[in-house]
Amino acid sequence: MRFSAGRLSIRHPVATILVWLVVVIASLAGGIGVFGRLDVSVGRVPGSESDRADELITRMAPKPVTLTAVLSARPAAGPIDREEVGATVTDLRVTPGVTGVTGPRPGLGGETLLILIHLEPGDEMRRTADAVAGRMHGVRSATVAVAGGPLTNHEFSVQAQSDTQRAEMLTTPVVLLFLLLIFGGLIAAGLPLIVAFAGVGGTFGLLSAYSLVGGVSVYAIQVATMLSVGLAIDYGLLTVTRFREERAIDPEVPAAVARTVATAGRTVIFSGLTVAAVLAGLTVFPDPFLRSMGLAGVGVVLVVASAATTLLPALLTLFGHRIGPARPPARRGIFARIARAVQRRPVPTALVAALVMAVIALPVFGLRLAQLDPRLLPEGSQSREVHDVIVRDFPDLNRPAPVVVAAVAPTDSPELAGVRRRMAALPHVTDVQTVGSGALTVFSADLDVPASSEAARGVVKAIRAMPASPRLLVTGDTAQLVDYQAAIISRLPWAVGVIALATLVLLFMFTRSVLLPVKAVATNLLSIGAALGGVVWVFQQGHLAGWFGTSGLGAVHLSVPVLVGATAFGLSVDYEVFLLSRIREHWLTTGDNERAVAIGLQTTGRVITSAALLMGVVFAGFLTAGFVPVKAIGLGLLLAVVLDATVVRLFLVPATMTLVGRYNWWAPPAARRLR
Repeated sequence: MRFSAGRLSIRHPVATILVWLVVVIASLAGGIGVFGRLDVSVGRVPGSESDRADELITRMAPKPVTLTAVLSARPAAGPIDREEVGATVTDLRVTPGVTGVTGPRPGLGGETLLILIHLEPGDEMRRTADAVAGRMHGVRSATVAVAGGPLTNHEFSVQAQSDTQRAEMLTTPVVLLFLLLIFGGLIAAGLPLIVAFAGVGGTFGLLSAYSLVGGVSVYAIQVATMLSVGLAIDYGLLTVTRFREERAIDPEVPAAVARTVATAGRTVIFSGLTVAAVLAGLTVFPDPFLRSMGLAGVGVVLVVASAATTLLPALLTLFGHRIGPARPPARRGIFARIARAVQRRPVPTALVAALVMAVIALPVFGLRLAQLDPRLLPEGSQSREVHDVIVRDFPDLNRPAPVVVAAVAPTDSPELAGVRRRMAALPHVTDVQTVGSGALTVFSADLDVPASSEAARGVVKAIRAMPASPRLLVTGDTAQLVDYQAAIISRLPWAVGVIALATLVLLFMFTRSVLLPVKAVATNLLSIGAALGGVVWVFQQGHLAGWFGTSGLGAVHLSVPVLVGATAFGLSVDYEVFLLSRIREHWLTTGDNERAVAIGLQTTGRVITSAALLMGVVFAGFLTAGFVPVKAIGLGLLLAVVLDATVVRLFLVPATMTLVGRYNWWAPPAARRLR
């Protein structure tokens, strides 16, 4: 037997289960606190010009944090009581931590009021914001919504927790039902879910521990949960299916478990290592968000793979006698017929399959990135309500985020007067406001185009190109997007190199082939392109967006492409390993490439299709999320899994392997001797 951990779990199943039980309970008990430490900031590049400008402004001219409160008249309850609102404003002015209150200002139609409450930044800001919100919600004559600063950050965190809980509640019974249909028994169906539960428990423990030393993104909960549940079901399904096949050969449970660990266990280990290596590629990016997601993802995959190769064999050892053996394998089933049909016409099949994937990927070439936006939250949330009221009743305040420019010089410096004139003369700049604070001057350039548009990026680049003394530092949402995109592009070759090299090396070790890992990387890139193309088509361009409870936003949140790309690549490798493991077994037995492909596709077709179905259910559950980026990630991964399990695995892979023939398994003699 190849894995000592699996051997140990077979010899001591009860102790193994108890250890996992303690670990999971402790992880869940300690991990629940992670929801209070989630970070909503994405897109900050340490050391970039926008980051240095933000630090300079924070250090030399800290600005008050502003909360926005909107009050709307209650239907059939008469107008807002202005005296009650006036008394509330008076109370707010003397609230500790409040530096000023602006308003109330009436909106169009006279049925809404807007109040701006300015808070002193510092450790007590969150407590002050809660006090302000509580006082505002005490107004009885109006419907009140308060947002901004720490309140909006908290709302994103709460939304993350509710989205995760909703998805798990919706998908768990559906997954169990499908597992019952696949295995025909409660014990066999329940074991993959136990692995999934252990994976989620370990995931929360890892994220909680990491949040104590580094930032954990608000997206980490959903992405890590999707990944842990999906992989746990995949690995559990693969292992239990192989166990049933081994019992058909030898009904003795310990021997069947041992052979399962030596075969399916090897597949799980290589799959887990490859997926972890792919996610480790995120750590080369300078964005703390992507680095933390990469590290968290690696930990999640290793936890799930460990559970599948230790906890699951222990459970099979104890309860395997209640799981019936599989029926004799069908060598001429539907998947074998598909493989034979593909092998008769490999060239047109490969061309059509690649064309389908390429057409679905076309929208990705129009990808546009954007920062956080209240429209990303569901209707009914406080931040969304404030945004919608401002758009409807205070249109003059509904302006794109300005370009902010910092200069270490007094406001009355002659050089800065010229800088202000040149900025005001730039296309799409409607006004330039100047604020001085001692030796620091901050310009705020208002725009007439969205912050994520190419025109707004042009303004940032034009200001940065201005010859000026003192040097100008440009920040704001648009500048942060420019810096983020530049950082991603500059590090992307390194990330692709890490991911591709790790995939090539691990798949070579798994298959002893030079060409199959290269083919795997190429086909996986098609899956990524198609997944992102679907995300852009729906959430940026707005096609069928109403089906997902949103509308075309004109851009995709900057967290989505890299997360979907890396995760989709890892999941595609997952299915590649599943398929190649069986094809290689039959190749080593028969030496007939076409027969090995057909039999391998037949023996794994049901497992891969079932795994894709179950993982698709998990990802579809996150389409019910209230937070639009999570919907986008769920859709992207759903498309990646479905297309990879159908177009790629059923058609493109057998077609290309047929065309290459025996050379699929070629490797230099020296490389074949490596272990």
